[in-house]
Amino acid sequence: MGAVIRLPRTWFEPDPVDEWGRDARLIELLTPAARLRWDVSVGGVNHLPKRGGALLVTNSRRFSLSAIYAAWALSDALGRPVRFGGRPDIAPIGPLMQRLGGLLNKPEEIRSALRDGELVVVSTRGTRNPRHAGPVDPGLIATAVVTGTPVFPVASMSSPMGRAARVEVGPQIRPQRKRRGSLAELELAEIAQRHIQRLLDGLGGMHTGVTPVDWLAEG
Repeated sequence: MGAVIRLPRTWFEPDPVDEWGRDARLIELLTPAARLRWDVSVGGVNHLPKRGGALLVTNSRRFSLSAIYAAWALSDALGRPVRFGGRPDIAPIGPLMQRLGGLLNKPEEIRSALRDGELVVVSTRGTRNPRHAGPVDPGLIATAVVTGTPVFPVASMSSPMGRAARVEVGPQIRPQRKRRGSLAELELAEIAQRHIQRLLDGLGGMHTGVTPVDWLAEG
């Protein structure tokens, strides 16, 4: 009589989905495929807290997936879940993005996640030039102001013509003056944009190996 093959019991159990809908097993299964698309180098993770929540604001090229690969790369580097804002609220893509760690780009959902001690990546307004940081939504910054959560700038850059990508986290943004209300949100949003731009200027660029089109390959 042939040997009986016993599969691990975990394969018959429901996928481990947390309270925000993130499916750790699905992410584990898809990570090899994600690594085939992006070879992400990460820097500055020492700036991020090992515990507690934080709002991470990254630049975004139009139609890019910078918040997603930044969240995945940082989660891998930190050994803790990192969520990203901006998932759509329509099926089927919305529920799938939720299982990958996506949150609705609504201040109330981002605020709740921060209060629960989560790390959340949100994007600036998308730009055509990948080396330019777009404006930061003060409404998203308000979620950090209300919850007393630290804000960190993140520069992300990838090449649509290759696998190379970079995610660089800067030091916590600390305004010199403390303001209240909408002025605090507007000022912090402007400061975040400037800090992201400095990080982008310091990255030096992604290279495709073809000098005349290097600037086209960044994003």
